[in-house]
Amino acid sequence: MSRPNALRFGALLALVIGSAVVSAQGLLPSTPPKGFGASVTPAFEGWFDNPDGTHTFMIGYFNRNTGQEVDVPIGPNNQFSPGMPDMGQPTHFLPGRRYGMFIYTVPKEFAKTQKLTWSLTVNGVTSKVPFYMSPDYNITPMRASEEGPRGNNVPPILTFNRGETFNGPLGTVAKAIARVATVGVPMSLDMSADDDAQYSSGANTPLTGASPPVELVISKYRGPGAVTIAEPKAKMTAIKGGKPDQPFSGKAATTVTFDEPGDYLLHVTANDYSGNGGGGAACCWTTAMVKVSVKSEVPRTTGAR
Repeated sequence: MSRPNALRFGALLALVIGSAVVSAQGLLPSTPPKGFGASVTPAFEGWFDNPDGTHTFMIGYFNRNTGQEVDVPIGPNNQFSPGMPDMGQPTHFLPGRRYGMFIYTVPKEFAKTQKLTWSLTVNGVTSKVPFYMSPDYNITPMRASEEGPRGNNVPPILTFNRGETFNGPLGTVAKAIARVATVGVPMSLDMSADDDAQYSSGANTPLTGASPPVELVISKYRGPGAVTIAEPKAKMTAIKGGKPDQPFSGKAATTVTFDEPGDYLLHVTANDYSGNGGGGAACCWTTAMVKVSVKSEVPRTTGAR
């Protein structure tokens, strides 16, 4: 990505925040993070065209509550407009900036001037962010626009233990894989990943720090009860590679425990060396969702005396 493009993407969140509508007097979307009582703002990562002529919006959020995970069910406080209020957005919000958590695809007839708006009300603050196909927001999430030593960076390939494979930040509720669990019984979640071991920085800057080749971030996305993830950032055991420019393959495993029955969605992000948000390049990470049907604890039976 060229420097002008990097600056444009870096300013994107500021543009989004600046467009928010706030209902609570004195609490602006640019209010700094705090432990509790702050807002959650939708974030527009950008849009891209698809081969069939449709267009896709990539969307994240910024939860300013550093010590509070927030649940907001689909409804007046968490809705899209116009159209259906539920367009696959989360109802559980983790602290901090969460990039490209979901996508929404509109038909090819969707006009450049048309807008979709996500409205979130948290702690008395309503933030509304419009999504539209402005040229300034056009991104390439499947291939970094900046060229590295061995070409352009691409997202990791994420595979689950039953063979379900994902590539790119394209996770949706409709494409969620299915699992079954029991209340209070840890459910295994085994995954593997393959990556080109390249990275994006947004400005062709050298790789700094000791980031892992691929890091898996697992979180609750929707669901009625508490979810305990043994390793929310699952460590990957290298099968091949493990350093920059060495193609990487690895595997990871964790467990997830649910405290109430019901239908849940888990969210998995696979970040490469670029880290959270793709190093400002709007590429290259992979997302997937896991739909878990959680049953009540199996009642114990006793034999007749």
